[in-house]
Amino acid sequence: MEGGIHGDTDTSAFRDCFSLAWKNPYVLRLAFSAAIGGLLFGYDTGVISGALLYIRDDFKSVDRKTVLQETIVSMAVAGAIIGAAIGGWLNDRYGRRSAILIADLLFFIGAVVMASATGPALLIVGRVFVGLGVGMASMTAPLYISEASPAKIRGALVSTNAFLITGGQFLSYLINLAFTKAPGTWRWMLGIAALPALLQFILMFFLPESPRWLYRQGREEEAKATLEKIFPADGLESEIQALKESVENDIQEKVSSEKINITKLLNTKTVRRGLIAGVGLQIFQQFVGINTVMYYSPTIIQLAGFASNQTAMLLSLVTAGLNAFGSVVSIYFIDRTGRRKILLISLCGVILSLGLLSVVFHETTSHSPLVSIAETSHFNNSTCPVYGTVTGTGGNWDCMKCLKASASGCGFCASATNKLNPGACLISNDTVKGMCQKEDRLWYTRGCPSKYGWLALIGLALYIVFFSPGMGSAPWIVNSEIYPLRFRGVCGGIAATANWISNLVVAQSFLSLTEAVGTSWTFLLFGGVSVVALFFVLIYVPETKGLPIEEIERMLEMRTMQMKFWDKNSVTLDKHQTC
Repeated sequence: MEGGIHGDTDTSAFRDCFSLAWKNPYVLRLAFSAAIGGLLFGYDTGVISGALLYIRDDFKSVDRKTVLQETIVSMAVAGAIIGAAIGGWLNDRYGRRSAILIADLLFFIGAVVMASATGPALLIVGRVFVGLGVGMASMTAPLYISEASPAKIRGALVSTNAFLITGGQFLSYLINLAFTKAPGTWRWMLGIAALPALLQFILMFFLPESPRWLYRQGREEEAKATLEKIFPADGLESEIQALKESVENDIQEKVSSEKINITKLLNTKTVRRGLIAGVGLQIFQQFVGINTVMYYSPTIIQLAGFASNQTAMLLSLVTAGLNAFGSVVSIYFIDRTGRRKILLISLCGVILSLGLLSVVFHETTSHSPLVSIAETSHFNNSTCPVYGTVTGTGGNWDCMKCLKASASGCGFCASATNKLNPGACLISNDTVKGMCQKEDRLWYTRGCPSKYGWLALIGLALYIVFFSPGMGSAPWIVNSEIYPLRFRGVCGGIAATANWISNLVVAQSFLSLTEAVGTSWTFLLFGGVSVVALFFVLIYVPETKGLPIEEIERMLEMRTMQMKFWDKNSVTLDKHQTC
């Protein structure tokens, strides 16, 4: 899941944030200590993409069973669905700080279990623990920051959590690259996440609970003690009064929300239309394929013809960096361009990028180097068994056909003179791989040599550049604005659950799709979904920029399905308001 960004962040808020560094560093300490949860969220969801390459090398059952690879990746998402649900109850029952501490313990346990795993089963168990922590952190960290921040800079401070999610993914690629030569490779990559989890646990242990939660629990003196450290003396009383009124309103809202059920939601026109737009955006965010890029980018790069694990992870670092940069771009443009326009621009770019990737992978797979009998015979007694049965009958194999026989243990050793020339189809094991590489040849088991590989990198980079500022952040912002206040919590929870479930479906099916229909058709399928998403935004998603909640409700009540921008909603409503 990509991180949400607070919709009312502006440049003046960022200036105020920086001024706090010397005026009141305590506020920043609260915010950044909690935001380490976002860093762990991003790191643990991103690190698996590089670690998986080396897990496959150590555990041959994982290398030969796509289902195992997908399970290792996606179990963190399955855990996150449960973690988010449990986290909601923990937040209300035991407090935000307690939920973060529990999430840290889960992160730590998961990292230790994965680093010491003796087989795929323990890896999966560790990923579930990490996923539970991710689910809790994804909802608790921004909540704690919001409730422990001055209102003027709340948006800017909450946005640090979103930035650290993408920053954590970028860091995971750096760590992956740093440990490619280290003994244990993937164990270090997965296990090092225990350190920031331990750091956050220590920091949060000595920080107070959210003053808002404390006040709600009747622990007013503790809440006031925390507020005195956050607010100057001249603004303290007004903040306490505002907090008292806010908590009273929250309690009343909570009472009314207990009577909410799905039937009531769907029977309320404004809520139903809001849910269609909000849940639809969250589902399309995942089904246009973002987490195939974030979870499997090194694998995709190898499928494009780059043999080296180190090269694949180095190039994947670019995609993670662009994703982090895109979250900053979104903060700048989302309130200037508007939600709908940035979504439409984003989706147009995503469609073009996926089209390019589909073409590149079609060319890569349909023009792979041939298998030469002479080149294969050069490696005595190492011929792929399946290839050996067809050579006598004049079987015409290429690299892709050789690798598709990987269930029988086949790999492709490229020509020593030019990787695009005919090569050898050999048994895939460490000994034969060493023999191939000893002659300065490239060894391929997951993709074939191609002259179009750099175009695949361009396609991936363009995909991230267009996705991140629009489809990466706007669905979360729209969901924070589009629902009537009395239904916002429950509707936001429904939308977030839809996002995690969609994330799980995509992560669990990507590699199976590439095996069933090919990488080219898989990206073409994502492109088709993106076209549907484009029309969905045109028809169902209104522009909510700058509109108060009451006006959004009236707009949802009155609007009809039309393919146009709603840039002048407030004017239209003023002219046609009848209530």
